Amino acid sequence: MKIQPLADRVLILPAPAEEKTIGGIIIPDTAKEKPLQGQVVAAGNGTKDEEMILKVGDQVLYGKYSGTELEFEGEKYLMMRQSDVLAVLK
Repeated sequence: MKIQPLADRVLILPAPAEEKTIGGIIIPDTAKEKPLQGQVVAAGNGTKDEEMILKVGDQVLYGKYSGTELEFEGEKYLMMRQSDVLAVLK
């Protein structure tokens, strides 16, 4: 990964939104609900006050409005603080 988050931040690859159809009508991308889970693809080293608990490969749940969206090499990611992550899926 060419992006290295700093301090207590993590870079998350959101899970793809599920395709939904209603009676043969396909819902457009703009009307799809944002996924609330994804995979950690890069993590910072933490801070002196907060140890980095998350690691690359963790499947996580996060809040609906958490993080900052960014696009890198055609892929969409979310950058957020470790404290914005709600849970790790096991």
